Amino acid sequence: MSDLFQILRDGHPRTRSELAAITGLARTTVAMRIDALTDLGLVGPVGEAASTGGRPSSLFAITASGRYVIGVDIGASHVRVALSDITGRILEETNSVIAVSEGPRVVLDTAIAAARELIERAGRSTRDLLAIGIGVPGPVEFSTGRPINPPIMPGWDRFDIAGWVRQELDVPVLVDNDVNIMALGEREHAWPDVDHLLFVKIATGIGAGVISGGFLQRGAQGTAGDIGHVYVSRGAEIACNCGNFGCLEALASGSAIARALTAAGMPAENSRDVVDLVKNGNVNAIQAVRQAGRDVGEVLTTCVSLMNPSVIVLGGAMAEAGEHLIAGVREVVYRRSMPLATEALHITLSQTGADAAVLGATMLAIHHSLSPANIEAMIAASSAGLMRAVK
Repeated sequence: MSDLFQILRDGHPRTRSELAAITGLARTTVAMRIDALTDLGLVGPVGEAASTGGRPSSLFAITASGRYVIGVDIGASHVRVALSDITGRILEETNSVIAVSEGPRVVLDTAIAAARELIERAGRSTRDLLAIGIGVPGPVEFSTGRPINPPIMPGWDRFDIAGWVRQELDVPVLVDNDVNIMALGEREHAWPDVDHLLFVKIATGIGAGVISGGFLQRGAQGTAGDIGHVYVSRGAEIACNCGNFGCLEALASGSAIARALTAAGMPAENSRDVVDLVKNGNVNAIQAVRQAGRDVGEVLTTCVSLMNPSVIVLGGAMAEAGEHLIAGVREVVYRRSMPLATEALHITLSQTGADAAVLGATMLAIHHSLSPANIEAMIAASSAGLMRAVK
């Protein structure tokens, strides 16, 4: 039955006859499957097709009512939680100020409490919760959902995030790093028709989320897109927090720019201070951000040759520096890359902005919940329940 559901996931309502023509199934079979999906609260009628002379046929689409997911964006100093329907529309959300350094138990309990508050506020039941997606600001082994040696997350190394959350909310819990979920959020809400997209987060650190062939690519151990530690020759003598020298992050991150400006007599502690200096017209800050864009562009030139994306999106706190940052990136990428790779390449700022991570966390949960295997499992469980009720 999941075949019908996956067809409807494109957002276009269809009649039973149209679904029968697409799938090759008998119309009676399609009707039975539509009824089963409707009973699960996943599909419903959304109007009538134009009449061709007889009684107009009902149109069916994924319904925004019934089932829902929770998305959690854990940042360095915040926990943002959102309740979303299965179309990706945010229904309720809340934001708490809490340092990730407080540790996993404190931070996750804050997220769980916020999730319960949103469920109650929306008048929902936990029975209709399908899954929870969580993004964290550090490397994650996706197969286990455990952070691995996260530099700004003391106490989180190999912590069983999913297991802790499931003790309170017993549904599947998916965990990924923040830039991957930002890539998901940006792609789904701003570039839904683009199958090859690179989302670059430039903030305290630098990383990239890779969408290729329409799917998020994590690599063998989940470290795909870790461009912050690619060597850049201009920084050969600059030490990075990872222990190496010349990393892109040591040159072009918000923290690196802030340190350079402070050393030049313009005090700046973080990305926000750098952006404020740029917006106030500080020439040195503007030049530093433009150079950071060039450094990022140098690494992205290799990515363009390797991946051939259609869109490169710049996000994170430093993206608020706007055209000064993006001009540096474009300058190098368009000059150094092959013409065929750049003739239709868009390099742009994030359209979802600060919402990218929480939107992506909900999409992580939605993609898992609405996969063909899970749809079939839900239908099987529903059928088994009905049979028990009859007996």
